Amino acid sequence: MKALFYTREFPPYVYGGAGVHVEYLADELSKLMNVDVRSFGDQESTSDNLSVKGFPFENAIFDNTHDKLKAVLKTLSTCIHMNAEPTDADVVHCHTWYAQFAGIIAKLCYGIPLVITTHSLEPLRPWKREQLGRGYDASSWVEKTAIEMADAIIAVSKETKVDVLKHFNVDKNKVKVIYNGINLKEYVVTKDTSTLEAYNIDKNKPYVLFVGRITRQKGIIHLVNAIKYIDKDTQIVLCAGAPDTKEIGKEMEDAVNEAKKDRDTIIWIDKMLSKQEVIQLYSHADVFCCPSIYEPFGIINIEAMACETAVVASAVGGIKEVVVQNETGILIDLEQQKEAPFEPVYPDKFAQDLANGINKVINNPSLKETMAKKGRQRVENHFDWASIAKQVEELYKSLKK
Repeated sequence: MKALFYTREFPPYVYGGAGVHVEYLADELSKLMNVDVRSFGDQESTSDNLSVKGFPFENAIFDNTHDKLKAVLKTLSTCIHMNAEPTDADVVHCHTWYAQFAGIIAKLCYGIPLVITTHSLEPLRPWKREQLGRGYDASSWVEKTAIEMADAIIAVSKETKVDVLKHFNVDKNKVKVIYNGINLKEYVVTKDTSTLEAYNIDKNKPYVLFVGRITRQKGIIHLVNAIKYIDKDTQIVLCAGAPDTKEIGKEMEDAVNEAKKDRDTIIWIDKMLSKQEVIQLYSHADVFCCPSIYEPFGIINIEAMACETAVVASAVGGIKEVVVQNETGILIDLEQQKEAPFEPVYPDKFAQDLANGINKVINNPSLKETMAKKGRQRVENHFDWASIAKQVEELYKSLKK
């Protein structure tokens, strides 16, 4: 078989969980079949069964376009160019709405079965309008059209499957749950502390870690608001960059500056680090915190668990299928608004509960150690890319005419 991947993110341009997913799935699938990856960027490589080609996202034709619409129009243009070269693939597989328009065109023009992986859903991310303006209506239309015409839909968690069936007109038999995975050989505990030293993280004091983009979805502001309730001896390491908008970037900056007035143990690394640097941060953290208000899966949690770090996370979406309450971490309930954007009804209580969970783990070394070991074991048992790739291969075979 041959699979054609359409994706916005592919190394070296990866900034989120979807990009991590595509990178590792493509690599593992290439051990089973030919994989052709077409992505946004300037990549150009071929090795064994995996070929990668980037298509420029930047285009001068949109210089005079409204800022919030540039990303959408550039996306649609790039998706068209990705189809300019014909393909002999047996299946086209799209990741995120950014690449789904390319999948729509491929199915219509080349008659190739279309597979969509739902890493997140636009109806549940209304804050994207802050970033895209009316372009959010366009991204929502692209996603709806692609999902409803797809031959198969991969939901990254059981709860995501429920969301797909609720918000889109699709046959439930077309939706298959296949979890995200992790490279178990790469994500392992390391003794290296060069990254801690580079960012002045005290190796003799405990720290709680956040890794992710600055976006409403990831809930980082709630963790920053929780700092005042976290024990004073605990360092707060925020590995957070790539804000969705200038406004949320400024909101983050103001919140961190306010928190710093009362303590000097906050380290904000405002850029995206390399994998090996992040693995160091995971390995030496006492707790990893994932305060997301919407999370179809939450690949960062299994990254932390693979590096033997206890997790404190919000009990939303696929996180509840990843983190086992009181075994691999602590899940924090939050009473959310009934309709998107699902912000906490009582944000200060949520912040306090996050802090209480973090304090509980850090102040109980035996609990922390038990959670760390059980977290690694759970990842090994359920989230290995090799077995996940075989599930995807079986799905592809079921679509072959």
